[in-house]
Amino acid sequence: MDAGVSALVAPQRKNSPVEALASGDRSRETLRGALLARGTEQEELFSLARAARDAVWPAREVETRSVIELSNVCQQSCNYCSMAKETKLKRYVIKHELLMERVEFLHALGRRVLVLQSGENDSDNFVGYVAKCVTEIKRRFPDLELILSLGNLSHAQYVRLREAGAERYNLKFETSSPSLYEMWKPGDSLAQRLACLRDLIEVGFKTGTGNITGMPGQSLDDVLDDLILLGRLDLTMMSCTVFIPGEMCGYRDEPMGDVDIALNQMALMRILYPTRLMPTTSCLERGKKGGQLAGLMAGANTVTIHDGTPEEFKKLFPIYSTDRCSPDYARCEAIVRDARLSFGKAPLI
Repeated sequence: MDAGVSALVAPQRKNSPVEALASGDRSRETLRGALLARGTEQEELFSLARAARDAVWPAREVETRSVIELSNVCQQSCNYCSMAKETKLKRYVIKHELLMERVEFLHALGRRVLVLQSGENDSDNFVGYVAKCVTEIKRRFPDLELILSLGNLSHAQYVRLREAGAERYNLKFETSSPSLYEMWKPGDSLAQRLACLRDLIEVGFKTGTGNITGMPGQSLDDVLDDLILLGRLDLTMMSCTVFIPGEMCGYRDEPMGDVDIALNQMALMRILYPTRLMPTTSCLERGKKGGQLAGLMAGANTVTIHDGTPEEFKKLFPIYSTDRCSPDYARCEAIVRDARLSFGKAPLI
């Protein structure tokens, strides 16, 4: 676990969770209280998180990523995702020539971190295709850092992608509860997910993971367990997203997750693990106006610009909804500026 941050701010109220955090208290009771912070106490929590971030990154730069949603083919049956294999959705894989055109376009704009994201598809043909694309991208644009987000694959497939030149991999564990995991993701298991994370770390990927808050059946104690699990993994990136009930997913009639719980968890993640990259995600904005800016104020230090996926495919990648928040450069520039941060010119890790 990264070293905690102590005595960075001095809240006005004595014995508040934020005051306890600032003095080095990492007890479950303190973390629980901080998850429930609102109003002035939440502002103090966010201030503590920003101090932890800025102590590690004093230049106050934000890593800027672009994303290309490479394919929506998926073999999973996640109840929270509108791309589950049961969904009646036109499936696609972006062809190599078009992909390279988009990469060239993004590189010319100055992007130096690129996310290639897809549904979960462990077919050797697809993984081989991605490896071929990665090799070509790194040959033509060696200064481009590649993050893959392709889901559960075999150890050998992760090795193949790493040897092709990809530097990072994102694979969210979603929840630390085995029973919740199997309820949310029928046909998959938390044990398998964690085995994949261990494989990724072993083969040399700079690895990221995280959870979803506000899902059906989830308790505050489950969220606390998620925070603890993050500390047991050798990570360079971490994330928290809030549940958005998409119109095509199995949980479409469930209530949306609490954005403030997600933001408070992000602040705690920054305080507990200050050296890791953490994004402010588009679902925060979808859940609450100003949510992405609030993510930066809660200690996040990466933003993803949705300017890589060809226009004809954007509506076919509804992770939570076809009505997604897909922030462009202007939107990301505005929230970074409002958070008194600046765009980094290169990868931060």
